Amino acid sequence: MDMLKVATIGFAFALASTVVHAAEFKLVSSNAVKSSLDELITRFEKASGHKVVAKWGPAAVLKVEIEKGEVFDVSILTAGGIDDLIRQGKLDGATRTALVRSAIGVAVRKGAPKPDISTTEAYKKALLSAKSITYVDQGASGIYLKELFARIGIADAIRSKVKVAPTMAADFIARGEAEIGMTQISEIIPVAGADFVGPLPAEYQNYTDFASAVSSAAKQGDAAKAFLQFLKTPEAAKVMKAQGLETQS
Repeated sequence: MDMLKVATIGFAFALASTVVHAAEFKLVSSNAVKSSLDELITRFEKASGHKVVAKWGPAAVLKVEIEKGEVFDVSILTAGGIDDLIRQGKLDGATRTALVRSAIGVAVRKGAPKPDISTTEAYKKALLSAKSITYVDQGASGIYLKELFARIGIADAIRSKVKVAPTMAADFIARGEAEIGMTQISEIIPVAGADFVGPLPAEYQNYTDFASAVSSAAKQGDAAKAFLQFLKTPEAAKVMKAQGLETQS
């Protein structure tokens, strides 16, 4: 029996003493962790008997929806977004859980030539030479990239090339809607029609920390807390690492 199965079985036994009735709860989560959570939610549901109903989107957009009264049980957003919602009383600070860190990467359509982005100058040249560029405008990476382009002096030069992706930039690239896409690495790796070129040069790289917390008005708080406990297991860490995420203690 492999170690992941052992970890899952162990987690199931641990839950058995605390979970009396299986519950259905709502997760509101950033797209950046979707690839790993799709798999982990399935494992959690099998181990616990609970049912997770997930809503995905750009972190900044989901935060606004929570502020406007979105009904949910647990959320995974940027660490800053989680902390702000805790200050607003929307999330229970006692349940705050640090999860992962994500870096920004570059993608092209599968089979397309991969541009050289190995140095800062090569990266700038690749963007200036590209016919079209995409990112998610309100995603954590998109917000940073707009600031980066202004800082390195290419914002005006590439403005006409930008095609904002409606949801997932890697999916946009896979459909051939743009030549070069930039988003969280964890959002590129699982997309079959996109090739991961590499991370941004170290000088330009930006890491986004993601955290989670249970809603202050959660109807299924115990089940939501059990889910966060599961996300901190070695099993979960292995899955998230395989999708380009760095786990945090």
